[in-house]
Amino acid sequence: MPPVTLLVVGAGDRGTGHARWALGHPDRAKVIGVAEPREVRRTRLVEEHGIEPANVVADWKEFTARGKIADAVLICTQDRQHVEPAAAFAALGYDIMLEKPMALDEESCREIVSAVERAGVLLAVGHVLRYTPYTRALKDIVDSGRIGKVMSVQHLEPVGFWHQAHSYVRGNWRRADEATSMLMAKSCHDLDWLQYVVGQPPSRVSSFGSLSHFTAENRPAGAADRCLDCPSSVEASCPYSAKRLYGGKLERQELHWPLSVVVDEFTSDALQVALREGPYGRCVYACDNDVVDHQVVNMEFADGATASFTMTAFAELANRSTRIFGTHGELSGDGETIRVYDFATRTEEVVDPDPGGEMSAAGGHGGGDAGLMDAFVEAVATKSPDAIRSGPRDSLASHLAVLAAERARISGTVEDVPSLS
Repeated sequence: MPPVTLLVVGAGDRGTGHARWALGHPDRAKVIGVAEPREVRRTRLVEEHGIEPANVVADWKEFTARGKIADAVLICTQDRQHVEPAAAFAALGYDIMLEKPMALDEESCREIVSAVERAGVLLAVGHVLRYTPYTRALKDIVDSGRIGKVMSVQHLEPVGFWHQAHSYVRGNWRRADEATSMLMAKSCHDLDWLQYVVGQPPSRVSSFGSLSHFTAENRPAGAADRCLDCPSSVEASCPYSAKRLYGGKLERQELHWPLSVVVDEFTSDALQVALREGPYGRCVYACDNDVVDHQVVNMEFADGATASFTMTAFAELANRSTRIFGTHGELSGDGETIRVYDFATRTEEVVDPDPGGEMSAAGGHGGGDAGLMDAFVEAVATKSPDAIRSGPRDSLASHLAVLAAERARISGTVEDVPSLS
C-alpha cells in the first residue's frame, strides 16, 4: 500500500508537529505540499520534508483550485480560519485532520460537520487527549465496570503560571474577540475528554470565572511596559518575567515551544528584538488581554452523574489530574499513573501505562499527538473511520458543551446543552 499523501495548511507549531509524524513513518505517510503565508515557516517545512517547489504556496486556495492532489489535508490554521478551508477541501474529497477547536460558534461547527458528511469524507479533530496511552488505560478501567456506575468526577487543568502568561496574556489567545474564549481555546480538550471518559455528553452546565490577576490594577509599582525596561528590583521578583522565561530557555537550548513561537531564529539578537518589539516582551499587567485566568464548569449528565472541571493559571505547569467516583470504587489519575480503589475488597491497584512522552505541547501531549496521527493515517489508508476517536459528531457534542458553559459563565445561568440534531 503506498503512503498516504498529505497537504499541510498552516505550518505553525501544531501543523509542523503533526506533519513531523510522517518523517518517522515514511512507509505510511508523506507530506507533499504546504500552504503557509509566513515564508520562514513555509521554508522550514519544505526543507524538513523535501517538498517539491510546485506544491509550496502561501494561500491554501491555490491548492483547492487544482482539484484533489493528495489523499488528505492537515488544517492547522488559526482558530478563526477553520471553516472555509474545511468545507472547501471536503467538497474536493479530501479526508481532513482539523486542529482543535473545530470552530468557534455553533453554526460554524455544524457547517463543518455537514460539509464532511455531505462529501462522505473522514474528519478527525485534534483532541489529542483521547489518543494517549494514559487515556486508553483509564477509559478501559471505567468501561470495564470495575468502579461501578460513574456518579461524579473532579477534573483539574493546571495551565501553569508562565503558560498562561505566554499564550493567554501576551499571546495569540489573549482576547476573545480576536481568538476565542479561554474555555474554547484551552479547555475544549478537557470537556471533550470528560465526555469521552464518562461515555456521554453533559446535558446541563453552569460556570463561574473571571480575569482577576493579569490586569493593570495588579501592576507592581515601578513596573515598565516591557520586561526589558523593568527595574531589576521589580523584574527579579516577578514570576512572569519574559527575560527570564525566554532567555532561560534559549540558554538551556530548549529550542522548541514556547520559544519557537517568539522567534524564528534561536539567537540572543533575535530574542532581544522580539522582546523589544513583539507581543511576548510586554508586561503581563500592561497587555490588552481579556480572557479569564481561572474558571470552573459544573456538569450534569442525562443519567444523573455530575462532574466539575477547574482551569487555573495559578499553578505550576503540570499534568491534568482526575478523580472518578463510582458506585463500586474510586479512580484517581495524574496523567501518568492511575490508582483504582475497590470498595468491596478495600484494596487498591496502581496502573502505570506507557507514558508516551511528556504531557506538554513540546512533549507531544503524552503520546496524544502521535496517537492522533497514527489513527488518522490508518483511517485514511483503510477508508474506515473506526480508528478515529474524535470524529465530527463527537467533536460537535463537546463544542456545544463548551459554548453552553461559556454562555452560563457570562449570563450567570444554568444552560441546557443543545442536542446534536
